[in-house]
Amino acid sequence: MEVTASSRHYVDRLFDPDPQKVLQGVIDMKNAVIGNNKQKANLIVLGAVPRLLYLLQQETSSTELKTECAVVLGSLAMGTENNVKSLLDCHIIPALLQGLLSPDLKFIEACLRCLRTIFTSPVTPEELLYTDATVIPHLMALLSRSRYTQEYICQIFSHCCKGPDHQTILFNHGAVQNIAHLLTSLSYKVRMQALKCFSVLAFENPQVSMTLVNVLVDGELLPQIFVKMLQRDKPIEMQLTSAKCLTYMCRAGAIRTDDNCIVLKLDHDLKHAHELRQAAFKLYASLGANDEDIRKKIIETENMMDRIVTGLSESSVKVRLAAVRCLHSLSRSVQQLRTSFQDHAVWKPLMKVLQNAPDEILVVASSMLCNLLLEFSPSKEPILESGAVELLCGLTQSENPALRVNGIWALMNMAFQAEQKIKADILRSLSTEQLFRLLSDSDLNVLMKTLGLLRNLLSTRPHIDKIMSTHGKQIMQAVTLILEGEHNIEVKEQTLCILANIADGTTAKDLIMTNDDILQKIKYYMGHSHVKLQLAAMFCISNLIWNEEEGSQERQDKLRDMGIVDILHKLSQSPDSNLCDKAKMALQQYLA
Repeated sequence: MEVTASSRHYVDRLFDPDPQKVLQGVIDMKNAVIGNNKQKANLIVLGAVPRLLYLLQQETSSTELKTECAVVLGSLAMGTENNVKSLLDCHIIPALLQGLLSPDLKFIEACLRCLRTIFTSPVTPEELLYTDATVIPHLMALLSRSRYTQEYICQIFSHCCKGPDHQTILFNHGAVQNIAHLLTSLSYKVRMQALKCFSVLAFENPQVSMTLVNVLVDGELLPQIFVKMLQRDKPIEMQLTSAKCLTYMCRAGAIRTDDNCIVLKLDHDLKHAHELRQAAFKLYASLGANDEDIRKKIIETENMMDRIVTGLSESSVKVRLAAVRCLHSLSRSVQQLRTSFQDHAVWKPLMKVLQNAPDEILVVASSMLCNLLLEFSPSKEPILESGAVELLCGLTQSENPALRVNGIWALMNMAFQAEQKIKADILRSLSTEQLFRLLSDSDLNVLMKTLGLLRNLLSTRPHIDKIMSTHGKQIMQAVTLILEGEHNIEVKEQTLCILANIADGTTAKDLIMTNDDILQKIKYYMGHSHVKLQLAAMFCISNLIWNEEEGSQERQDKLRDMGIVDILHKLSQSPDSNLCDKAKMALQQYLA
């Protein structure tokens, strides 16, 4: 309540008739929101954004007030993605772009800093930069104003250049010529952002790549500058980005692939950088494998999740594999599945990895997907919507047993406490033919996970009855085959549990009661030497004879005639307390 009251006070001050008090109010607001996400959210809810934007655009506002408004808006944008969405809803981008027409450099820099923060957010559509055709040429003209305008504009360009259309617009407005000289800036940040611009401009673009080859900066050709940036004494980020630029130029045929000066250096350094990243990811995967505190520390390290997620789209298979292993290790944490994995939308790049990757990556990535599909994971919903069912059903047909296991395991997690529609989607995509192929799979893990899937599909009465009404015959057939087959105790226990679930249905019960072969098998397992199987068979019987359900008297009579009551009396004397209790409880149904 206190925070909300103080937030309201900040907003009220923005409406003071005295301009000096308004300015002081904005400055105080700026100091209050720094690093305070709660305060930022409150101010947005209380309507601070439209007022700040109004003050920013008013001709009567002093330049100092306009600048402070831009700074506060930039700080609000640095909060959560929801904050950015709220700012976009208030049409902040046109207001800030208008601010760039001001003659005042400090105000221009504040507007650019805010624009940079907004455009680098994943929720901002890049197209908003290209809506007004006058914006890009004006930004090009502002590049010469200061090192801050250079840093922010290059960062905006590198984030908003997605695809050939954007590349063409930037290229036609002189991006290459305007940004090239920034590679020799005294500011590392400017050099780095300019380099990133070239990497996105040259990506899969022969026209840009061919132009870059002949660009001179201080008497030196651009490729030579990129090679210098590959040197060991340069930061890894700079080495990697310049390596990307040279790679794209090589692919476009702009640089000869036998040019030793570049290719050997590129190959060596890129390999070295890849090895470093691979080793780092492997180390984090090992550290986080079994320790929750270490997992938390890794994830809370600044930019760490972003780096690992970026590793999923690396060109090097070894780096991609190490990044997936690292995320798989971190996904063992319930806490992180609920928080960081959702904040960073890890499922999106993971789904992309699963579309097309070597088996060694697919095995780890699909194993991680199993964790993301656990019922408490917030990623479960969006994964389902992105076509995961078809993808996982495809994995169950793989020749690689590990992929079959993971595909069926993920479907099993997906089906747990799921809605009827999801269960129907799984059954439709998987097909009963494939389900029964998996039930006769030579790999024990595949068989166990398929039984687990079947058990999850056949849960909650309406679902049991619906599925058994359409697939009952085949499911009963499969159950019979497994109970007759040479399988271990765990497999038979799971199969009897599936029967117990079917027995819990309203109409599905009849499929058991009209199948004397199955009833004899349940009777046989009630007298088995293994308690686990006896208990599972007992569950079937309990569900069939439960008094409060329609037709229970007929079912009880039929089972009594089969000798089930005699077995229940015998089991009520069992030394196993659990089995003894279950038998007594079942006998009470006969007495009630």
